[in-house]
Amino acid sequence: MVSKRIWREAFLRTISHPMALLSLVTVFLYIGVAVFSWTHIIASPWDRVIAQSYQAPSFDSLAHIFGTDILGRSVLFKTIQATQTALLVGFWSSLVAVLIGFILGALAGYFGGWVDDWIVWFYTVFSSIPGILLLIAIAFVLEKGLLTVCLAIGLTSWVGLCRIIRGEFLKHKEREYVLAAKAIGASHMSRIFRHILPNVFHQVVINFSLMFQAAIKTEVVLSYLGLGAQGRPSWGLMIDDSKLSLGRGVWWELGAATLALMILVLAVNLLSDSLRDSLDPQLIG
Repeated sequence: MVSKRIWREAFLRTISHPMALLSLVTVFLYIGVAVFSWTHIIASPWDRVIAQSYQAPSFDSLAHIFGTDILGRSVLFKTIQATQTALLVGFWSSLVAVLIGFILGALAGYFGGWVDDWIVWFYTVFSSIPGILLLIAIAFVLEKGLLTVCLAIGLTSWVGLCRIIRGEFLKHKEREYVLAAKAIGASHMSRIFRHILPNVFHQVVINFSLMFQAAIKTEVVLSYLGLGAQGRPSWGLMIDDSKLSLGRGVWWELGAATLALMILVLAVNLLSDSLRDSLDPQLIG
């Protein structure tokens, strides 16, 4: 069984690698920026005009580091505020996908039979639909906004985890500790959540981190297409706004949004790889 000691050792293995530690610090830095901007401690108000439109980056003040946009607003403040959007979408959409993927995968792998056949048929048909088309369809049907983005991404991102969890449950349900729990009268829910779940939870953690960065990139695409965040800063909206300004040599809004996105996604990717190396029993062995 997975114990607190094993998780503590996995954490120590993760932070023992300099690149993983740097990635972890970077992720927490983004979280801190999002929290401080949400509480209006920094980068507020983001929509206040501070200078003329399209003013080039300068070090005259913190607000001018990335210049201004077409309305004279600080690009740096917009970039910081857009961090909230990225992290909110990444967290909630990944949580929705993990819940759906784990529940369906656990039911299919544990019960087998017609339950397994139905769930396998369902995710096979579901995965045959092009993901971007399904995302756009959900975004069109529902009202535009952050909640719609989270639901659309979460409802289309669970299939991979479902397959993994199904395979893990098929393997673990026949092991001695589960059969022993069954012999002493443990219920189905007890065997699923108390006995098997702790031994496959590392797959949930790893896949959550992978879904997290994928959801952030998807939100940027949807916002760029006009189907994402509304009435609040988003890196996708910033990239969309920079389309016309690039012809005038105004690159800093595109550069700020792209740089912020690249650093966060890279940090989460590196952290995901480190978590896999630290938590996967096959790689540890």
